[in-house]
Amino acid sequence: MTSTTSQPALPHWEEPPADLAGAVRHVKHALRRRIEASGRTPEEVFEVIERTVEARVAELHELRDRGENPWPIIEFDQIADGKDLDGLRDQVRRRGCAVIRGHFPREQALAWDAQIVDYVERNEFFEHYRGPGDDFFDSVDSAPEIYPIYWSHPQMEARQSDRMATVQAFLNSVWKHDSEGRTWFDPDRDSLYPDRIRRRPPGADSAGLGTHLDPGTLDLWMTQSYQQAFRHLFDGDVESYDPWDAAHRTDGAQYPGSTMCSAFRTFQGWTALSDMAHDQGVLHAVPIPEAMAYLMLRPLLDDVPGEEMCGVDIGRAFPVNWKWHPLLMEATCGIPDVQAGDSVWWHCDLVHGVDSVVDQQGWGNVMYIPAAPWCPKNARYAASVREAFRSGDSPADFPAEHYERDWEGRFTESELNETGRRGMGLS
Repeated sequence: MTSTTSQPALPHWEEPPADLAGAVRHVKHALRRRIEASGRTPEEVFEVIERTVEARVAELHELRDRGENPWPIIEFDQIADGKDLDGLRDQVRRRGCAVIRGHFPREQALAWDAQIVDYVERNEFFEHYRGPGDDFFDSVDSAPEIYPIYWSHPQMEARQSDRMATVQAFLNSVWKHDSEGRTWFDPDRDSLYPDRIRRRPPGADSAGLGTHLDPGTLDLWMTQSYQQAFRHLFDGDVESYDPWDAAHRTDGAQYPGSTMCSAFRTFQGWTALSDMAHDQGVLHAVPIPEAMAYLMLRPLLDDVPGEEMCGVDIGRAFPVNWKWHPLLMEATCGIPDVQAGDSVWWHCDLVHGVDSVVDQQGWGNVMYIPAAPWCPKNARYAASVREAFRSGDSPADFPAEHYERDWEGRFTESELNETGRRGMGLS
């Protein structure tokens, strides 16, 4: 195979190009030529990953036919005890996701849920709610379902807790954080990435969220850092692609948009604040970490028009659909039943969505808390997080709604413990 040093250089745009369609055609042509310089065609490279994904899909079908749920279920105590962590990591690497049972005591999670209700009612959130602030979660037909609340005591207590830090460090350790002579992130320090809450009441009808992924959009093909992160795919050496290698992922910026994430998250996640049955509008995912390679190479095939990226565009979530990705759509798997205090995690590149529900039985309440380890990218974002935290603003990655600026009972800087201070970059 040809050395990468002799392969054609790729054009790149660190900000969205003015002629977006022209840039897409240009980069697709350059990517095809670069793959061909390896001695293989884009079709041959795609077939390699397609066979891998097909084998994973067949495996998932067999599990479901036996009535088994493919999501790994890990007890918090297994992680805290530190026994057989290699075996637990292998489970997570295989599927790219996990449910952590008993992450927090159920009584603690239910108390947090009640405290959030008190926090929003005391500050007359519903009287001042202005509707969805972005063009993504508005599809759930909520009134509201996603609360643009970030600085409540329950959220901050969970983010800076020892139990959360223990799980985040374990999940970060699933990744390869040292490679190519560099340390890409600190697995034992999280950046406390602030996100919202979801509260869906009994009897609710929700349209759910379509299958998508969140690491970026056209910047995944068009910025230099992401071209490096996916270098093995674009160099024709698809066998060397490792979805768990953090190399070059903690450096570059992303194209702006209302659904962007300025941080590097090893795992997206949420913590349950209520019990939820598996058939009540819950998270679904494609538990195949290698599927990202399928998605990155698919637009380079000849059946995709030159200015198209299989529906990917800036300013929107990365779509996954039956038109371009039927193999992946066959493999969506919902989470098992969860209880308040359990947490749910999925690799930052994993395809996921939320099922629709009619007349929901029971509450469906969660706090979104990811694993976002300390790294250059997250340190930069932490500077803006500190200012939003102090002022009660919505964080920069989210719509500028700023409901909490004058709220009574907002978590304060004096209440940060050492984990919280480190996560905010204050110590």
